[in-house]
Amino acid sequence: MEARVVAEADQDLEAREITLKGMPVSYGVRRSDRARRSRIDVDLRGVRVVVPSGSRVNPERLLAEHADWVLEKQAAYEAERQRVPERRFEPGATFPYRGEPHEVVVERRSASAVEDGTLRLARHHVVETSIERALECLFRRRARDAFTAVAESYASRMAVSYDRIEVRNQRTRWGSCSSNGTLSLNWRLVLGPPDVLEYVVVHELAHLQESNHSAAFWSIVEEWLPDYEERRAWLREHRVELVFTEEDL
Repeated sequence: MEARVVAEADQDLEAREITLKGMPVSYGVRRSDRARRSRIDVDLRGVRVVVPSGSRVNPERLLAEHADWVLEKQAAYEAERQRVPERRFEPGATFPYRGEPHEVVVERRSASAVEDGTLRLARHHVVETSIERALECLFRRRARDAFTAVAESYASRMAVSYDRIEVRNQRTRWGSCSSNGTLSLNWRLVLGPPDVLEYVVVHELAHLQESNHSAAFWSIVEEWLPDYEERRAWLREHRVELVFTEEDL
């Protein structure tokens, strides 16, 4: 049995409830053809038990056996969930951009842009879609520009070459690097401080030299970002501040 904190698609979840050490716990059960072992997943979305298809593992017994771990993780994530910002998709609302609050303005203009501490959305785009969609498109565009600038700046100095950048919105990852050199980066990083975004890009570029997280890998990251531990810690402590909508949980 593998107990770990990770998120997966909540497809075909069967909702259940159990009492662990006197505490009611809602959880979901999912049968998976890909799972090799049963496991318990705990994250901001709750508790889930993933069981290989055809397995006779009893989810309740599994949870009971790991009750202390489940309750500890659930309490930690519940406290973190309380810090998830409440987003309002309307003119006058504020959203973080590059670590600073920016006001949303909807006006007649050819294209949305970030100007003078404001997120200026093109009215025609908002009418055709929504403020939420127009904001996301603006953030994605600015994120790609930021990712590209950092990657181009560091790749040559680190003597590595990447294939392309994909802007994504992973729930549980800020970035990844494929074996063919594709950098997949989470656009929500543009909501946070620039040095944190820089850390994630350099982190993934370092994987082009060391594919794992060995001591050699961290030595590469430290060579280029001596304060990487502080940037990494910020991302761990403030990740909920980069939530755009509840779908990101």
